[in-house]
Amino acid sequence: MEKFIFGLAVGMTAGAVLVANNCKLRNLVKKNQEDLMEKAECYIDEKLEQLEKSRAKKAQTEQKSQQG
Repeated sequence: MEKFIFGLAVGMTAGAVLVANNCKLRNLVKKNQEDLMEKAECYIDEKLEQLEKSRAKKAQTEQKSQQG
């Protein structure tokens, strides 16, 4: 585990140095981060919609069972 954390830290440092020295690479990283955040937001929204639909269906079945 320590090797992984050390490797991650070294990789982040090397990546930061590369990005700091290269404007094009920095812009590319920013764009990729924005794209990733948009995809993550869409994924979260989809999961929330599915959760709401399942809760609504569950509430409907409970109401029908109470009426019947």
